[in-house]
Amino acid sequence: MKTWSGRLASVLPGILYPLISLAVIVGIWYGAVRWGRVPDYLLPAPADVFGTLARGLWSGELWPHIGATLGNTAAGYAIGCALAVAMGALLAESRTFERFVYPLLIALQATPKVALGPLILVWFGFGATSKIVLVALVCFFPLFVNTVNGIRRTDPDLLEACRAFSASRWYLLVHVKLPAALGDIFAGLQIGVSLALIGAVVGEFLSAQRGLGYLIASSSVNMSLSTMFSGVLLLALVGLCGAQLVRWLQARVVFWQPLGRERD
Repeated sequence: MKTWSGRLASVLPGILYPLISLAVIVGIWYGAVRWGRVPDYLLPAPADVFGTLARGLWSGELWPHIGATLGNTAAGYAIGCALAVAMGALLAESRTFERFVYPLLIALQATPKVALGPLILVWFGFGATSKIVLVALVCFFPLFVNTVNGIRRTDPDLLEACRAFSASRWYLLVHVKLPAALGDIFAGLQIGVSLALIGAVVGEFLSAQRGLGYLIASSSVNMSLSTMFSGVLLLALVGLCGAQLVRWLQARVVFWQPLGRERD
């Protein structure tokens, strides 16, 4: 069992190295503004951006926008992922279902979601529902494909051994195939986090009164670049936290599959 010092030593590099990279990026950013003579209407200074971000958080002005984006993203992500796993399992188990549905799903995926945005607004209104539907559509397909591939790559010898003990088709799916596909499913979940944020922001660009996408779009009208950069930084932070949360869940749910090997 690891001691606290051992756990800290294993976690610290994963925190320290990204902070070093971030410091280098901010240093280059500062140098470009200070000595590169980049005008502030193209690239604001780091102090202006972080100052605007701190004031917005302290005054509470940013929290409604953060809450709206998080709510729409989380709801659409949960719905899209649940449908993706359910339909992926059904398609992997039924060739008939695949013949009827898979071409339609490919056509839907090939359609740019921005083109579907106005239709979704007409059908579901200008409230949160349209954003949730758009998020669900965006994050559905990667997880759907990963679920199908993961289930179909289940070890055939393991399946034959279970069938020798008269295991039912439902038992094989729930207790053998889905656990074997969890690595692929979590990979799709990680991809879906960033795509879900993209869907939420696109929906807020099209029509919204709150949200980080709305904040960025409205700030562009006033050319308030520090506010725009604050919104972008918040989106990056939300995406990073979401991806790390999925990785944390994967490490505990799929504990028999290491996330990666140590490299020099």
